[in-house]
Amino acid sequence: MTWTLECSACVPTRTRDADGFPGVCDVCGAPYLVRYDTLPPPEAKVHLRARRWTMWRYDGWLPLAANEQPITLGEGGTPLLKIERLAARQGFDDLWVKDESPNPTGSFKARGLAAAVTRAVFAGAKQFVVPTAGNAGVALAAYAARAGADARVYAPATTPRTILEQIRAFGADLVLLDGHIGDCGIAARLHADNTGAIDVSTLREPYRIEGKKTLGLELAEQFGWQLPDAIIYPTGGGTGLIGMWKAFQELRQAGWLRGPLPRMYTVQASGCAPVVQAFESGAERVESWPDPQTVAAGLRVPGPLGDRLMLRALRESGGGAIAVSDEALVGAARELQIGEGIDASPEGGAALAGAVALQRRGALRADERVVVFNTGAGWLYRT
Repeated sequence: MTWTLECSACVPTRTRDADGFPGVCDVCGAPYLVRYDTLPPPEAKVHLRARRWTMWRYDGWLPLAANEQPITLGEGGTPLLKIERLAARQGFDDLWVKDESPNPTGSFKARGLAAAVTRAVFAGAKQFVVPTAGNAGVALAAYAARAGADARVYAPATTPRTILEQIRAFGADLVLLDGHIGDCGIAARLHADNTGAIDVSTLREPYRIEGKKTLGLELAEQFGWQLPDAIIYPTGGGTGLIGMWKAFQELRQAGWLRGPLPRMYTVQASGCAPVVQAFESGAERVESWPDPQTVAAGLRVPGPLGDRLMLRALRESGGGAIAVSDEALVGAARELQIGEGIDASPEGGAALAGAVALQRRGALRADERVVVFNTGAGWLYRT
């Protein structure tokens, strides 16, 4: 497997090789994306049958050198659950939840950090740093420990206590700051500059998105290589949304898919909805959201670096963006917990609340196959 890195914004497209510790484009500051020289042909599907049900079953779609072993805790292979009783109450005929809570660190962040740490360790990294709204910090702490490396995590002091305890439990150096994840990002970049630690912030290196891409690969396989009509995704930094859209494009290019690609919808909290605001205004970039406030810590991202890529995916797919209140997302998470036995995080509740609101708006039809993502475990938010 060979690949190059392509700037997601430069025109004409600027590329570079994948050696060392690539960050963002040194010309425009936009994220790099991995572009593969070849993709697996459709007949390679048969080889999946004998592979372990983790995200590394898709190694032909991931940035692994010939002699490279992944840093893994068994991430991926999460359940896709049809929720019939809740769907009937809300007027859906074919509603599903992709439940990321069984991942090793309790959230979808395990996928991205496993890929990022794997690549960096292969290049010789011994120290990592990340800003977090919560779950990314837990994942980095665990995967750095798995790799025998050091990790520093910057988190807002308002991060749920259980999440902070998990970060400490894996041995990371946890630094709490007043403010939001943007303030933590500034501190993380300064720490990286001063110490040489590898900054694995969202989209400030190109490999977290490749790990998150496996959300889309897995969903496609679970549905027999025919994708749903719509995907409803709770969005903070946006790597999951961007990664899935990248996966679908690659699968179509390689001839693995039957039927059309899904419409992608992002859901944010009404107290921090920069992507929704930009989508509705027709903008290509977000304006940083002042004073972000929501109980869904993972959605408290006022100015995501991947804004252009998120907005592009939403528009190319024919989808959209919607904001929901904290009251609605908490209530929807509770519905998933009590009504279906799925321990949804507030972000997962946001996805369900967004699906209900989109259907009432007329953006989703009752007979369409709809997948909502529960990106993490509810227990991480309980004190």
